[in-house]
Amino acid sequence: MIKEERYIFKHIDFILLDALMIQFSYILAYYIRQKNFHLFDSEMYQNVIVVLMVTSLFNCIFTESYKNIIKRGYLKEFLSVIKYVLVCMIILMMWLFFRKEGNEFSRIIVATMALISAVAIFFSRIIWKSVLQYYMRKRKKKQAHLLIVTHSSIAEGVLAEFTARIYEPWDVIGLVTVDDGVAAGTEIGGKKVVADYADTIPYIQVNWVDAVYIKLPKDINVPEEILNSCATMGITTYRSIMMETERNVEQTINKVAGNVVLEESINIVSPQRFLAKRMLDIAGSIVGLAITVVLAILVGPVIFITDPGPIFFSQDRVGKNGRIFRIYKFRSMYKDAEKRKQELMGSNTMTGLMFKMDNDPRILGSGKDGKKHGIGWFIRKTSIDEFPQFWNVLKGDMSLVGTRPPTVDEWEQYKLHHRARLAMKPGITGLWQTSGRSEITDFEEVIKLDLQYINSWTIAGDLKLILKTLGEVLRPRGAK
Repeated sequence: MIKEERYIFKHIDFILLDALMIQFSYILAYYIRQKNFHLFDSEMYQNVIVVLMVTSLFNCIFTESYKNIIKRGYLKEFLSVIKYVLVCMIILMMWLFFRKEGNEFSRIIVATMALISAVAIFFSRIIWKSVLQYYMRKRKKKQAHLLIVTHSSIAEGVLAEFTARIYEPWDVIGLVTVDDGVAAGTEIGGKKVVADYADTIPYIQVNWVDAVYIKLPKDINVPEEILNSCATMGITTYRSIMMETERNVEQTINKVAGNVVLEESINIVSPQRFLAKRMLDIAGSIVGLAITVVLAILVGPVIFITDPGPIFFSQDRVGKNGRIFRIYKFRSMYKDAEKRKQELMGSNTMTGLMFKMDNDPRILGSGKDGKKHGIGWFIRKTSIDEFPQFWNVLKGDMSLVGTRPPTVDEWEQYKLHHRARLAMKPGITGLWQTSGRSEITDFEEVIKLDLQYINSWTIAGDLKLILKTLGEVLRPRGAK
């Protein structure tokens, strides 16, 4: 997992515009309901102004409301605005509920504000984008002139990449093809071939060219003559180094030790999404640890009485990209469970590098045949044993949502494609855990689910999995 964007607040103009519109909607809704502007006389109504400012920041970090905002059409923009407003209203109502001010605050103001803000934010975004487009068109004549050097087989695709990005600071003046099949004057994708390949340098020498962009198929070398001549003339050159590959990866440019490199990763994630996930982890772990303390008071003595010893179980596990960390759980097995694992391998119900068995005699209170339902069974069935892992989440070893952290002996047997499941931090819950984990007996199926989660990861997806996990805990099934 790597970063995609360098700045968290890339669209600061839209962020401020939305924050202004929602404050304007709040004041207008108050006036419509109360027929005055005395909202600043009430501490409760003053506080709402601050809450709405916080929700604007929340939307920026957690919901990615501004991703591709410049390119969005009217329908996608409208849906984005509705989502933005709903998040703001939900946070506001939750704040009023926890402050026990829900009955005092006017519901009509909330409803009116939601309606006005949806309209105001939608049209303000559309208008501001129109303003930006106007100035971009006005600036068109002053844009830097770019000459494209490519191959005729990919020329249309290369030109389409530029026309799809209207906010790029380039005016493509034409192109040159390195193959002999296209003569000067031929039109490709709406742009003319301005010179034969042999006449490229003379053309650049006598025409307005600010930069040369070179993109060629991977089996054709970049022409050194053009690079050297452009360097001599002081012309900037850009070489596309994104390579076509059969690997299921995304590519970006980075710098390592001062060297420009092509970076490949399963999924490319922006800094704001990393920040949002970490903030969600911290908030969730604090709540989880508070519950863990209560559970320790309730189940700790029962664990000790059943099998005198520590109430917590700790073990080395493998985290992101092979980092070893110490995981913590409530102990649901006898102290010698790890030693007895080898003798029970014949009863393993999993195919592959995981161990699970029905009627495990190592579970506390299970009896010699493992069929009794004692305290260990209860702890595992209700997932109580997982709660101490919130300490791992707070420390940063794990995340609330991720992949299951393997044991060291499992990790040492991994094949190449297995390792990809640890391209991000392991989690307390995840796609496999919420997909009927006891019904999945093939480790390769676990791998598929983990990679599906990593490749399609979003904050919204994490929230859905957390809610689904809560449902599984309240209606325990699938844990053995």
